[in-house]
Amino acid sequence: MDKIAELREKANKLPLLPGVYIMMDAAGEVIYVGKAKALKNRVTSYFRGGEHLPKVAAMVSHVDDFSVIVAASEFEALVLENSLIKRHKPHYNIVLKDDKTYPFLRLDEREEYPSFTIVGRTAQDGARYFGPYGGRQVSRNILATVAKALRLPGCGKKFPRDIGKARPCLNWHIGACEGWCRGEPDGEEYRARMGQAVQILSGGARELMARLEGEMQEAAEELRFEKAAALRDRLAAVRELNNRQTVLKTARADVDAVGFNRSAQTSFVVLHYAEGDLAGKDMELMSEPMEDDGTAVSALVRQYYARRGAWPRTVLLPVEIEDAEPLGELLSQMAGRKVELVMPQRGVKRELLEAAARNAREESVRAESEAERRVKTLEWLQRMLGLEEPIRRVESFDISNTGDFGIVASMVVFADGKPARSKYRKFKMKTVTSQDDFASMHEAVSRRLAHFNDEDEKFTPLPDVLLIDGGVGQVAAAIQAMTEQGHPDIPVFGMVKDDRHRTRALTAPDGREIGLSANPAVFALVGNIQEETHRFAIEYHRKLRQKTIGSRLDGIPGVGPKRRDALLKKFKSVKAVAAATEEELAAVVPRDAARAVYGHFHPSEES
Repeated sequence: MDKIAELREKANKLPLLPGVYIMMDAAGEVIYVGKAKALKNRVTSYFRGGEHLPKVAAMVSHVDDFSVIVAASEFEALVLENSLIKRHKPHYNIVLKDDKTYPFLRLDEREEYPSFTIVGRTAQDGARYFGPYGGRQVSRNILATVAKALRLPGCGKKFPRDIGKARPCLNWHIGACEGWCRGEPDGEEYRARMGQAVQILSGGARELMARLEGEMQEAAEELRFEKAAALRDRLAAVRELNNRQTVLKTARADVDAVGFNRSAQTSFVVLHYAEGDLAGKDMELMSEPMEDDGTAVSALVRQYYARRGAWPRTVLLPVEIEDAEPLGELLSQMAGRKVELVMPQRGVKRELLEAAARNAREESVRAESEAERRVKTLEWLQRMLGLEEPIRRVESFDISNTGDFGIVASMVVFADGKPARSKYRKFKMKTVTSQDDFASMHEAVSRRLAHFNDEDEKFTPLPDVLLIDGGVGQVAAAIQAMTEQGHPDIPVFGMVKDDRHRTRALTAPDGREIGLSANPAVFALVGNIQEETHRFAIEYHRKLRQKTIGSRLDGIPGVGPKRRDALLKKFKSVKAVAAATEEELAAVVPRDAARAVYGHFHPSEES
């Protein structure tokens, strides 16, 4: 009996009950997880013969066995499927690959002087959370804007600990902060101002403006003109904030419209609407899924909201989905309130859905155009280099050092013309102890290929072409390493720069230069590769250098990570710390620690 017939016979014995099925390959790896109202019907459909979509056929051809878990309900099957997909990340399941996070602003109002912090997720800890927002930089911008509007602290001081410990900073002098570090206004006014910040972030800016306007009129009638002027300025700042900070509305979206466009570059789009206005957009591209549209949308919607950590009142769906009821129950359970799933046929909500569909189509078309341009550019590069095989994977190496200190190499990967950052690798030299770019390049390339020879999956596959930052000498060092490791056939070229440090040409092993300026697309691609390789090497070298610098302070009694960082922040370098007086050090760290630091760098004076 062949394998398909064997699997079909096994599937025919399954019950007509809801549950989850798990497909495995010959190595026992989970390659697909699915759910079903009736396990027998769904699983047998894969093994009946007949024609499948190409991706389904590919998955079935790799199935060696399957297992099932019977569930008590469709809802339980949905939850279980979600959990198994998260755990196994099966190759054939549609999965959101973008690791974008959605930060929240956290405020613990039980503190005497509460302050906002940026966190990655909410918790049941009694604090208030606002968001999520589009990224940490967006969150920082929101905090800075709200602080400026309400003249709240924008520095790193902690209250009441730092009240009266230092002179007010520049923010107080330019009128951007009330100068809370002076101890005035008092804590009661601080908490009132934080309450206004909460009102803005909660969507109550209009109510706050009305209240401020009333207080301003009252102060003016009582002839307290200085108070009225201060309220006038705050009212103007809040009004400006409310007019231009549409990102605040994204976190309070009451309707989300989902767009889905199937193609070689399938797009998934979510438009956020708050009070009828478009407040934000999220988008992700992926290869065409093997699931039908309804199954794919269902999977993407539950992954998206689980990752985002915030839910609207209504989600508008572009297609009918089989598991709408259990999915709605799951989202409602996550949100802690009712989340409605709707597929509108007419009216305003249908128009919102059509806008999402239009965005999804445009994103797919744009991505496919970009992909076509990248393919064409790689074809031009292939012809310019005289290579017989197409270029899919490019690897690039660069060396970074400061004299003999911390010699490192970077390996950057471009796949299909795009940076593949998860494939980047870095090397700290083991055999090279003095500045020698040729020897360093030899070691880096040799170690990269040795990892491949050892069947290290992190270094698979081999590149179609190797680009080396440097000239003929660096290229020769790379070729020697490739030959020693048994891979002499990988094409390798050097990247040389002009007087303005831009990539000018590629150098062949025989010293022949291949100019790039005649083809702007190839010129830009190779330039981007060289810049990215250099950036990655410099970044790694800088981290090693900072770590080494920090360790020279870490060994001093009484100096831990926080005090070390405070000293480096104040004095900028270890050399400046060593040159500081004990009094200057004591302005940053406690007296005992300052004495220990001073004694460490001036042992003769201490004795």
